[in-house]
Amino acid sequence: MTVTLITGANKGIGHETARQLVDLGHTVYVGARDAARGRAAADELGARFVQLDVTDDASVGAAVGHIDAAEGRLDLLINNAGVLETALDAAAAERSFAVNAVGIVRVTEAALPLLQRSEAPSVITVSSSMGSFWAVTNPERPESGLPLALYAASKSAATMLTLQYSKAYPGVRFNAIEPGATATDMTAAFGIGRPASESAAVVVRLAIADDDATGTLQDEHGTLPW
Repeated sequence: MTVTLITGANKGIGHETARQLVDLGHTVYVGARDAARGRAAADELGARFVQLDVTDDASVGAAVGHIDAAEGRLDLLINNAGVLETALDAAAAERSFAVNAVGIVRVTEAALPLLQRSEAPSVITVSSSMGSFWAVTNPERPESGLPLALYAASKSAATMLTLQYSKAYPGVRFNAIEPGATATDMTAAFGIGRPASESAAVVVRLAIADDDATGTLQDEHGTLPW
């Protein structure tokens, strides 16, 4: 049985991804900063819960330690936790990168020893085409008209981290995913997006793909230039 950890999984895309992977037979650990909401989400899904704040070393260490004690390995890590800051100032920049970039490093570094015990370890980072230079400079793409500088910059960092991790750890598959515009708490102000379940299906498709792809940014149609 595949052992999976999903960060930020108490709502939105992470929650629906957890639901679909539980249905596929994965042992899913719902990582959430808010213990009450995370535990409720895990109970509803038939998953397991770990308190996990991607900005806190002790929280991440404890969550990974719990999975180590219970499972002895980790097969799939989904770096899903994210924030969308609309302001453009130093405080917003620190919040954006703390979750969308540094948080990925913190969780991935903590989880790597467990991933390396897996027969087929994989790390998927939920990124965005907003972090693609190709997309934001293409006038035919909607990303080119969205003034979300810090979200775009932090998601570009997330994709670059994916690429660099794939080079540093060739025994682990690292891929980033653009799940599609999704109606979540983060995007409510823009009134855009499809149901989270549809975007989660894009993440799940990559999670169960039987190939050796690594170091890529993908969407539902295949590899994206960035």
